Amino acid sequence: MVAPELVRSAQAGDRDALITLLREIESHVYRTAYYILNNEQDALDASQEALLRIYTKINSYEEKALFKTWVQRIVTNICIDKFRKAKPTVSIDEHDMTFTAEHNVEQEMLIGYLAKDIREAIEKLPEHHRSVVVLRYLQDFSYHEIAESLNLPLNTVKSYLFRARQQLQSLLQEYQKGGVRG
Repeated sequence: MVAPELVRSAQAGDRDALITLLREIESHVYRTAYYILNNEQDALDASQEALLRIYTKINSYEEKALFKTWVQRIVTNICIDKFRKAKPTVSIDEHDMTFTAEHNVEQEMLIGYLAKDIREAIEKLPEHHRSVVVLRYLQDFSYHEIAESLNLPLNTVKSYLFRARQQLQSLLQEYQKGGVRG
């Protein structure tokens, strides 16, 4: 992730270090926001707000926690605030697919449908379950990092992940059987 020296330089007032730091975390921040909010425009707004907050609050970061955990807490809290303020919207953007002779079109389509089903199932999770799933499986955070980022006890994180996996499994089985979505 980010070098601790870069963070210290940014905190010491090195403007170039701060800009470099923000550029290094920008895609991570956006990815997290997108997975939580599942809407490109909302994710861009949340990312911008998070980067601005990191920019203005960099001196409040203390090395008690990993920098990525501190950043994740900021992004997640902003996303949760946005999620509470507005009903989540479902993105209907489809990704362009380029087919060439060496691609297995059927397999790519099945993978695309599975990814869409997983995204839709994650969207249906309660926000606290969705947050831990995003952090664990899409951002590859450890249980301890999730607990620290969301300010939750470790056992609560484990419980949320357990319940979220059960809900996802149930939803995906419904999808597989052709159950109603929405």
